[in-house]
Amino acid sequence: MTVSRVINNESNVRETTRERVMHAVALLHYSPNPAARSLAGAQPIRLGLLYSNPSAAYLSEFLVGSLDSASQANIQLIVEKCEFGDHEIEVAQHLIAGGIDGLILPSPLCDSIDLLRMLATESIPSVAVGSGSPSPDLLAVSIDEVTAAQTMMRHIIALGHRRIGFVVGNPKQSVSARRLEGYRVALAEAGIAFDDQLVAQGLFTYRSGLDAADTLLDVSDAPTAIFASNDDMAAAVVAAAHRRGLDVPRDLTVCGFDDTTLATATWPELTTIHQPIADMARAGIELLVKEVRSRRSGHADAAEHIRLDFRLVRRETDAAPGRSPTPR
Repeated sequence: MTVSRVINNESNVRETTRERVMHAVALLHYSPNPAARSLAGAQPIRLGLLYSNPSAAYLSEFLVGSLDSASQANIQLIVEKCEFGDHEIEVAQHLIAGGIDGLILPSPLCDSIDLLRMLATESIPSVAVGSGSPSPDLLAVSIDEVTAAQTMMRHIIALGHRRIGFVVGNPKQSVSARRLEGYRVALAEAGIAFDDQLVAQGLFTYRSGLDAADTLLDVSDAPTAIFASNDDMAAAVVAAAHRRGLDVPRDLTVCGFDDTTLATATWPELTTIHQPIADMARAGIELLVKEVRSRRSGHADAAEHIRLDFRLVRRETDAAPGRSPTPR
C-alpha cells in the first residue's frame, strides 16, 4: 500500500519513506503496468463450474486447471456438483440466482441440450469444455476426437493387430460417437472389416469397463487388442485380463484415452491418448472471462472455438500379437 501511495504521488507518505521506495524503484527498474492497474480496479468476476463426471481422475485434472487459472486471474470460482440428466438445470439456476457472470461446462454437462437451451434463454455466457460436437453458438474448447482415436488405432494396427476390440463411452456424451467414428475410419483405412461383435458398450466408468471386457473376451474369436474410450475403462480391461490369466501386453494389448493419473497408477502403465484436460480447463476460463468483459463493455463477439493438440503416449500395455513389449 505504501509503494502504491508513492507511485501515485499521494501526499500521506513520510519523505524518508518516499525516498526509500523511489530508491528501490530505480534499483529494480520498475515501471507500473497500465493493463494490470486497470484490471486491478475492474469489477470482479464470479464463475460457476458444474461437474458431473464419473471419472475422478478426469475431474481432478479439470479442477487443477480451473483453480489455477481462476487464481491467476483473480476470479471467484463456485464449484457445484449435479447429476447428469437429473437436476443440472436446477443447480445451474441456483448459481445464476446467486449472481454468477458465466458458467463452465465440462463433459458430460456440455452435452445437456436442455441445460444449453436454458442458458441461452437466460443469456448467461457459457463455455463447453470437452464436447465432441460443440454448438457453434457456444464458446468451446476441445480436441479432434475422431483423429485422436484414429491415431491410436493406426498405432495398434501397425503393431500387427487385426482383431481389435473397442469399448464405447456413455452414449449420452458426444465424444463417445466421435471416438467410435475414429475407430471405424482407421479400420476402413487399413482394409479391416468392421465386426460389431468387437464393439462393447461402456459408460466411462471402471465397472462398465469390466463388463465390456468380459463381453469382448468371451467372443469365440477373441480380440488380440482392446482400445477403450477412456483410461478408467482401459484399466478395467487390464484387470479383467489378469483375472483370466492373460498377460498384458503379450496376450492382450490394451490402450486407453485421456492420460489421467490413472494411466500411470495401473500395472502395467497404460498406453493412451493424452488429452490436455487441465489446459482445456484453463483455456475455457480464459475464453469465458474474455466474453464476460466484452459483454460488460457492450460488445457481442462471435462464439470462439479453440481446439488443443493431443498426442499418443506409449507405455507398457501395447505390443505385437503374442510378443512381450520392447523396453520403453
